[in-house]
Amino acid sequence: MKMIKPIVNIAKIIDAYDAVICGFNGVIHNGRIFFPEAVEVLVKLYQSGKKIALLSNMSCRVEDLVRKLHHAGVSPLLFTTVVTAGELLHYYLIKSSSSLGHNYYNLGEKNDVSAFAETQYVEVSDLAQADFLYVGKLPIKQNIESYLEDLNQAVSLGLPLVCSGNDTSILFDNDVYIASGVVAEQYAALGGNIITIGKPDYKVINYVCEALNIKDSKRILIIGDSMSVDIKAATVANLSSCLISKGIHVNSLGEGYIPDVTKTRELGNMINVYPDYVISQLRW
Repeated sequence: MKMIKPIVNIAKIIDAYDAVICGFNGVIHNGRIFFPEAVEVLVKLYQSGKKIALLSNMSCRVEDLVRKLHHAGVSPLLFTTVVTAGELLHYYLIKSSSSLGHNYYNLGEKNDVSAFAETQYVEVSDLAQADFLYVGKLPIKQNIESYLEDLNQAVSLGLPLVCSGNDTSILFDNDVYIASGVVAEQYAALGGNIITIGKPDYKVINYVCEALNIKDSKRILIIGDSMSVDIKAATVANLSSCLISKGIHVNSLGEGYIPDVTKTRELGNMINVYPDYVISQLRW
């Protein structure tokens, strides 16, 4: 049985690693603001010579995320590489050319279409005219029932669904809401074909590891707040991992300063993946 070690400071374990693959939402940002202690960790890691990859399942392009960093006074130069699901989707759409068709129907936020910029794909407002569905960022406080009518109609039309990111939950202002992965899961349950882009896909993790250029993979640590996304990604790539307990799993793991290992293991049992470490929030 894998041992899960509770820690209160990332500095206690970081000497064992040369690079960190860090999530965004729930790790350094709560959907509204950056966590000051987490930003301090990024600076300390950079100053100590560690390589940092910022890997997010956000549906925005990298330039959008970099702009958000700049606006908050967080230097993008802290990161060796920045990767988003939205950027990966943009590349996928260009590579796929016309295999998906040309018309897409957006199920999520109406302004969340940057992945389609400078491509041949056209957004349509009538589902009957669409070649495929797209779901990325969802409006906060939305529920799955809001999408069932469109999903059922799309299944009957045989449309594939392209999902930017695999997260089923997202942290926003310390509350937890559904994310695009829930819509994709529901569509699959209805019999629809889904295409998901982002963590925990091994190809995505491998791409980031190549950018970090660390010869010994045992010297790479993944930090994230999702057991089924971040910790699973670490598991499939055979990397060490650290779970943030006060992220999307806060309702299951609690808000304690010292994480509850028993509850963390019980959560891991549900999908058979386990972090090496669990920390309540990212702090140095």
